Amino acid sequence: MSDGYGRPDRLGQVDRFDRFDRFDMTVMHTVHDALRRELRHIGRAGALISPDPRHLLRTTAGWGMFRTALRVHHSAADDALWPVLRGALHGRPDDLTRLVAIEAEHDAIAAIAGVVDEALAEHGTGHGTEHGTQPDTRPDTGPGTTPRTDPDTELDLFRELIGSLVTGLAGHLTHQEEAVFPLIRTALSEEQWKHFCQVHTQRIAPHAPQLLPWLLDGADGRTVAVVLAAFPERARRAYGRRWQPAYAATDRWSALAPQAAGT
Repeated sequence: MSDGYGRPDRLGQVDRFDRFDRFDMTVMHTVHDALRRELRHIGRAGALISPDPRHLLRTTAGWGMFRTALRVHHSAADDALWPVLRGALHGRPDDLTRLVAIEAEHDAIAAIAGVVDEALAEHGTGHGTEHGTQPDTRPDTGPGTTPRTDPDTELDLFRELIGSLVTGLAGHLTHQEEAVFPLIRTALSEEQWKHFCQVHTQRIAPHAPQLLPWLLDGADGRTVAVVLAAFPERARRAYGRRWQPAYAATDRWSALAPQAAGT
């Protein structure tokens, strides 16, 4: 059975709670679960006829939280996981090929997400007529100009971008769980894995008031306890008293249907 985003139901559930496993993968699985949760909303937003999905993603909190979380997660892996794992896989060419494929997917996803950001910024400059903006009066031709795309075509291309992001990231997360998580367990030392987890926590910390409740949205009690244990006591108190209630009051996807806007 699949969850509809490329992952068998509860893939890794045993692994993340295996008390005999020397590597606690709870945080990685929790990040992946949160990203998949948001991909469902982003996919629904991209399929909207009205309002314009570009306006929705640009003006609601959901896209910004997703992008911040993706950047944090990717930067921690780029700096503290992939280089160490590459070194640990020296002399294992087949496994190195798997890692190269994962890194290529990672780069492609970052590029697609960046193009989506650019499209949202372009849409926010006032080009087009939806939501009270002014018509685009830029010349079609002339020195230094790029011919404009038909508005309907622009929207279709944007939907394709969203589809590529959703499909690509969902597949990447599954590929990582199936191909890389086993390599982490067999090739890295406990100290190397702990260092990556520390770097990941440090990257989250500046964004913790938003990212911690976002990350733990829908998580069970054990997962919440494991993730929060990596943070100082003052952060854990703030999570329960301020951050989680504030997040719960935030409507991440306000223009989606009520049944789609929740967790």
